Amino acid sequence: MNKEDYFIGCFAETPFIGDDAAILNDMCISQDAFFENVHFKREWMSLYEIARKAMLVNISDAIVMNGRPKYALLTVAIPKHYTRKELKELARGFQETADAFGITIIGGDTIANIKLDISITIMAECSRPILRSGMKEGDLLAYTGRLGESRRDLQRLLRGASVNPGSRFVHPVLRDRFFYKAAPFIRSAMDISDGLFHDLEKLHRANRLGFDFFVPIPKPVGCSGEEFEVLFAFDPRHEKRIRHIARLTRTPLTVFARAVRKPYHNLCRPNHF
Repeated sequence: MNKEDYFIGCFAETPFIGDDAAILNDMCISQDAFFENVHFKREWMSLYEIARKAMLVNISDAIVMNGRPKYALLTVAIPKHYTRKELKELARGFQETADAFGITIIGGDTIANIKLDISITIMAECSRPILRSGMKEGDLLAYTGRLGESRRDLQRLLRGASVNPGSRFVHPVLRDRFFYKAAPFIRSAMDISDGLFHDLEKLHRANRLGFDFFVPIPKPVGCSGEEFEVLFAFDPRHEKRIRHIARLTRTPLTVFARAVRKPYHNLCRPNHF
């Protein structure tokens, strides 16, 4: 067990912990941190891009729970030397991203800090949530998008190189149009935040099922985190419908494995701690 899992295990078991968001009274409530020198370096991204990505990675959790994001709380620790112009750029990134998804920012907190740290809580309407559990033996596993670019570009940035202005590491692409249409045919889902192989381990624990891969996935691709694509399981009878929805929404889709009763071993090193 890695330190993240150990720490979470220190708390009393509740039905709220274990998915991308907690379900409470037909609401999905989620929170993610986005901290300078942990998730990004200031020289990699503009303040607008930082605020936008911080919002998107939180909205992603609501989408894969089949929730419709409605409200956000922002906690922002801001360096004292930031100018009014910089504060305005940061606020614009939050506000324009919230507006694009129909979200109202309803409050939060700000404090002074030596670096920029962001924590966002998203509240989403969630009348028919899709959980990580729910996968059945024989289900097919699929993911959206093309994985690997985020890890590749992070490594470039860490070496001091530049990346394409449209890099998915800087500008995640959420799959809300695809997911909401496909949701009636999906049994289990989560977003790919820690990497495909890491997140398959979470599905393995939630469902006590392993995977037979029929599409080879290189380790650098399977270990690429911060993709924010969708990993999901579905009954094979719905494959044609799901592929049709992917074509309609112009969503790249890879069906790569089948759920089976066998162990699963994650090949990647832990991202946390």
